[in-house]
Amino acid sequence: MFNKILIANRGEIAIRVIRTCKEMGISTVAIYSEADRVARHVRMADEAYCVGPAPSNQSYLKMETIIDLCKQTGAQAVHPGYGFLSENATFARRLREEGIALIGPSPEAMDMMGSKIASKQAVEKYGVPLVPGINEAIVDAQAALDVARSIGFPVLVKASAGGGGKGMRVVESENEFLSSLQMAQSEARSAFGDDAVFIEKYVGRPRHIEIQIMADSHGHVCHLFERECSIQRRHQKLVEEAPSAVLTPELREQMGQAAVNVAKACNYSGAGTVEFLLSDNKDFYFLEMNTRLQVEHPVTEMITGLDLVKEQIRVAAGEKLSFSQEDLRIHGHAIELRVCAEDPYQQFLPNVGQVLTYLTPQGPGIRVDDCMESGMEIPIYYDNMLAKLIAWAPTREEAIQRLRRAIEEYVVVGIETTLSFGEFVLTHEAFLKGDFDTHFIAQYFKPEEGQKPNLSEQELVGLAAGAALLYDQGKKASKPVSASSSQSAWQQNRRQLR
Repeated sequence: MFNKILIANRGEIAIRVIRTCKEMGISTVAIYSEADRVARHVRMADEAYCVGPAPSNQSYLKMETIIDLCKQTGAQAVHPGYGFLSENATFARRLREEGIALIGPSPEAMDMMGSKIASKQAVEKYGVPLVPGINEAIVDAQAALDVARSIGFPVLVKASAGGGGKGMRVVESENEFLSSLQMAQSEARSAFGDDAVFIEKYVGRPRHIEIQIMADSHGHVCHLFERECSIQRRHQKLVEEAPSAVLTPELREQMGQAAVNVAKACNYSGAGTVEFLLSDNKDFYFLEMNTRLQVEHPVTEMITGLDLVKEQIRVAAGEKLSFSQEDLRIHGHAIELRVCAEDPYQQFLPNVGQVLTYLTPQGPGIRVDDCMESGMEIPIYYDNMLAKLIAWAPTREEAIQRLRRAIEEYVVVGIETTLSFGEFVLTHEAFLKGDFDTHFIAQYFKPEEGQKPNLSEQELVGLAAGAALLYDQGKKASKPVSASSSQSAWQQNRRQLR
C-alpha cells in the first residue's frame, strides 16, 4: 500500500480524497494555485505546495511540475480526482515513465474510451447496444447525409472527443444537415483541437442512465448499479439519484452486464462510469465511458456502503477488489443536488462573488461534500460547483422529503445558487412520479413563472450579518444558539417569496 499520495486537484474532491487517505493511514500532498492559497484542502493535507498562478493551465494542468513534486515529496501515487488531468493519457504515460502510480486506468484505456468513435468500435465487438448511425469520423459530407436519410431525421451530430455538449447538434431535417455539420466540426476543433464528428439517430425523450463499474488488475470487474442523471442543463448534470425510478431488476442486470463488457473491452482497471441512453420504450444504447471517478459517486456510495476512493487506491496498489458482484445489494435510495454558483432564473448563468454567509444542513442521512466557508470568494478560473448535497433514506419518497428539508436548512448568502432549482425539481409532479427525461428543464422549468427571492443588496447584507452574528454568538454561548436559529430570518424571507 502507498505511504503518500499527491492529490492533483482542488476543492471538494481534494478534500474527499484527503479524508479517505487519513482513514487509511496514508499521508497526503496537496497542490494549489495562488487563488487557492487559503483553501480548505490546503489546510487539511499533510503537505501543500503552490504550483502557479490562478489560471489552471498555469497551475493544476502543469504535468511536469506535479511530477517533480511527487519526486520531491516522495509521493508514490497521484489521485487526479475529476476534471483537470484525470482523463489525460499523456499525463498517465508520464507518470508511468517515472514509476509513479496513477490512481486511475491505463493510458491505453483512456485513449480508447476518450474517443467516442474508438469506444463504439471497441464495445460493438462485445455486443453492447449502440445507437444506429456512423461509428467513424465523417470525411464525406454527402455520404454522411445519405446515411442520415437512411436512418431518418432527426439525427445527432457529435464530436468524437470531449463532452459537455460541445460539438453537438440536433439536426431536424436534411436542409439543416450540412450547416449543422460544419458548426459542430468548428466547435469541436475549437474546444478539443479535434474536428472529428460522427452521426447517430436522435433518441427522443431519452433518460440518461449511467452504471458505476469497479475493476482490478486481476481480471475482476463488478458493476455497482445505476445512477439516474437525466436532469441536466446544457448537457451537464444537476440532479442525480440511485437507483433509477424506472429500471426493473431485469433491465438493471442487462445494463450492468453491458457496462462490465465495456470495461472488459478496454482492459479497464479502477473506477469508471459507463453512460447509456434509455429510450421511452426501455431500449438502452451505449454513449461513452468516463475513465475516472464521477462527481455523483456519493449516491452510489450511499446505496452500497462502499468507499469508492478507498477501492480506487487499493486497486491502484495492485490489490484485488474487496467484494464480488454477489456481495453487492442496493440499500435504500440516494439523491444528489449539485450546488453551483449560477442563477437558474437567468439561464443558469455563472454567478461569482463573495459568499457572505455559508451554513450547511445536518441530520440523519444528509451528506455535504464541499469546500466553502463564509467569507470566501468564488474564483472565476474553475468550475462553479460549490458543493454536493446528498440525502439518503430507505425509500425514494423519504429521500426526496429529506433532501427538501436539507435545502430548507442550507444557507448561502451573497451569490445565487442552484438550491432554488433543486427545490423546484423535488416538488415537481414529473419528478415525484419518476416520469421525466433529459428535456425536463426545457419542458417544465419556466424561470419567468418562478418566484425568485427578490431581495435588495442591502437586505442580503443585513441577513448575512444577522445570520453570522447569531452563529458566532452560538459558538461562544454556554447554551449554544442552533444553526437553524441563525437561519430563521433568511428562511422566513425565502418562504414568503416562494
